[in-house]
Amino acid sequence: MRRLWDARTPAHEVAWNVAAEADLFGDALPATPGAAPPVVLPRALAELIEAVVCHSDSERYALLYQAIWRVLCGERQLLEVSSDPLVHRLGAMAKSVRRDIHKMHAFLRFRELVDPPTSDGCSAVHYVAWFEPQHHILEAASGFFVERFRSMTWSILAPRGSLHWDRTALRVGPPAPRGEVSSSDDIEVAWRSYYESVFNPARVNPRLMRQHMPVKYWRNLPEADAISDLVRDAPRRVQEMLAREAAASARRDPRKAVAAMAEAIEQGGPRTLEELNRTIAASPPLSPGADRAVLGEGPVGAAIAFVGEQPGDQEEREGRPFVGPAGRLLDRALAEAGIDRAKAYLTNAVKHFKYEPRGKKRLHRRPNPGEVKRYRWWLQKELAFVRPRLVVALGNTALLGLTGEPLSVLKSRGPLRLSGFAGYATVHPAYLLRLPDEATREAAYGQFRDDLSRAAQLVA
Repeated sequence: MRRLWDARTPAHEVAWNVAAEADLFGDALPATPGAAPPVVLPRALAELIEAVVCHSDSERYALLYQAIWRVLCGERQLLEVSSDPLVHRLGAMAKSVRRDIHKMHAFLRFRELVDPPTSDGCSAVHYVAWFEPQHHILEAASGFFVERFRSMTWSILAPRGSLHWDRTALRVGPPAPRGEVSSSDDIEVAWRSYYESVFNPARVNPRLMRQHMPVKYWRNLPEADAISDLVRDAPRRVQEMLAREAAASARRDPRKAVAAMAEAIEQGGPRTLEELNRTIAASPPLSPGADRAVLGEGPVGAAIAFVGEQPGDQEEREGRPFVGPAGRLLDRALAEAGIDRAKAYLTNAVKHFKYEPRGKKRLHRRPNPGEVKRYRWWLQKELAFVRPRLVVALGNTALLGLTGEPLSVLKSRGPLRLSGFAGYATVHPAYLLRLPDEATREAAYGQFRDDLSRAAQLVA
């Protein structure tokens, strides 16, 4: 290029012919008499040339000479004009080369080989790696490996050339076949084990993984064989992580358990109601109570969801909501209101039975407002998966769980607005069982049944 500029040969009059790419690692062209003097270029252009000459585009020299010609002919600020087509193209090529160097630094893996014994019977350890760069970057990337693995004897083999370091000097060699690199060794096994141990299933994003680690590099990575299994197993591992974190946090402070679980769920939490239920079932009580969670029951997409206070003794033993005395009274009212229980969704604001032991009996204890609020995010996630058209709050505790506000169901009775759902407030069937005389119970039951009928009409 110096001779072309010395002769003031315009860029459009030069036809460039790039020899075989392997020649990049061969001998330099012989010197010619009367070599042209050095050319002083702006630092930015010199750095751009250093990157672009490594690009695999056969037009790279022609493009670079155009830029040199324009700069030396007076366009000293050419590289600052990012809208110029030539500048834009050269910038993209330089960026591609730098990205390729970064990929080589990140995805090249050495394998341990033992060289044949020498005359004195000693065998040296030699580390070999295979890499398939997109551009001619071996020499440009070599400094990183020399600096990092200075005490090792290693070779990097590639389709366009090779690098060999003997702990003293770096030698550039010809292309080498991939078959010279062994398929596995103890280092690879250890690296794969390490990769699996630090793999975070809550951060899985296959699209982003492929963007940062293109598939073309996978066959040369020891951890690549494990990636598909790790991604496939990520949802299950996330649920196990959530459950372990909840258990540990609950032992320390139930309020911290709520915050930790909510944050983890937002990062990579359950994607279905089944996954949410597995998390709830594996978690300790967020208030003092039985160890067994009682999950919601009913179909996803149910038109009506009924939310009660908490499971009772019989519900906790059977693992189903509303199967005790209050549940049987609810079943009667649902049937009279024309609501099929099998097509409705039934759950509770609190998932564990809070009780006070009295001999062999377990007496119901009402959960306090703080305990109800700890379960709110579970209830909100649950209803978000079920997607009912109407949510019926059965009692004050259900109202608190749904709204976060200490409302009176007797004052709020009837239709109400919930966040994201239409709502309806009525009493809990257990309230009817506690009324003092039969006449009062019958009157209150009739009003309760009428509430359910109105709720069914709202859905219809």
